[in-house]
This record gives sequence, C-alpha cells and structure tokens, in this order.
Amino acid sequence: MGKLILLTGGVRSGKSRRALELAKAHGECGVLFAATALESDEEMESRIEKHRAERPRSWRTVEVVSGRLADALTSNDGGEVLVLDCLGLYVSRRLLEGASGEQVVIEALEAARAALDAFALNIFVTNEVGSGLVPPNELGRLFVEALGAVNREVAAVADEVSLMVAGIPVRLR
Repeated sequence: MGKLILLTGGVRSGKSRRALELAKAHGECGVLFAATALESDEEMESRIEKHRAERPRSWRTVEVVSGRLADALTSNDGGEVLVLDCLGLYVSRRLLEGASGEQVVIEALEAARAALDAFALNIFVTNEVGSGLVPPNELGRLFVEALGAVNREVAAVADEVSLMVAGIPVRLR
C-alpha cells in the first residue's frame, strides 16, 4: 500500500508547484501525471500548456477529461509516483456532467484507494473551499459542498495533508 499526500489551498497558492517538487524528489522516471483540466477556452489552453511545459518529458501523462477518475489510475504501467492535479477540476467536470455530489465523493474515494494500491507515492492536489462567500447560485453551492466533502474524505485516508499559503506548505497532518 502506498502513501498519499493531499495538497490543498487557494487558487495560485503554489499547490501544483509543490506537487511537482515532491514528485521530482523521487526521481525523474516512473511518474504518472493525471491531469483533469479541460481545454475549454484560450485562457485555459494557455494554462494547460504552461503546466505541461513545467513537467519533465520522462513523465507519463494521462488526461482525465471523461469518465471516472479511478479508471484512469488503474492503468499503471509500473510507475512509482502519481501526481493528480486536481480534484477541484475533476469535481467540477463531473457535476457539469450530471453526477450527484454524493457520487463524486464516492468516485474520489475509489480513486484514492486505487492509487494507494497502484503507486508507492500519491500526491493529490485540490482546492480549498469554504473560506469565502457562499456562492450566489445553486451550481456554485453544489460545487462547494461536493468538493468540501471530497476534500474531507480524501484527507481522512491521506498520510499527510498540507495547506499551501503563499507558496509555503503548512503541514496539517
């Protein structure tokens, strides 16, 4: 059984950078990067390209843009490290596809368990929610509730949890 590190924090807090640092510390080979962002517009395409350029070429990448997360993670070809970036984008996509908040929580836990069985080190990136205003629409509130529940459940099975603040990891557990 592997180890799971959950990195949470606000937008642009340094979560992805920290995930890359932790993965690189285990070597350049044997890393699977699971990307969940959809190329929805030019700005997002630019962000995705920037993230791709930051990753070593030796890493394998699987783009999880449809279906359940666990399905994409069970196709491990002997890699030792998994970086999943990020749960927030996965939750958003699944809710827009019509999944319930409860279903998304179940899927996230299935993914965490599948990853723990397949990889020695798992680094999951997520967005921290609930520190700001209550969203003004139903979909926004559903997202906050679902991602908050996903974060709680994944944190419960994680070995380490860190909150990223201004690029600084604050270890919670």
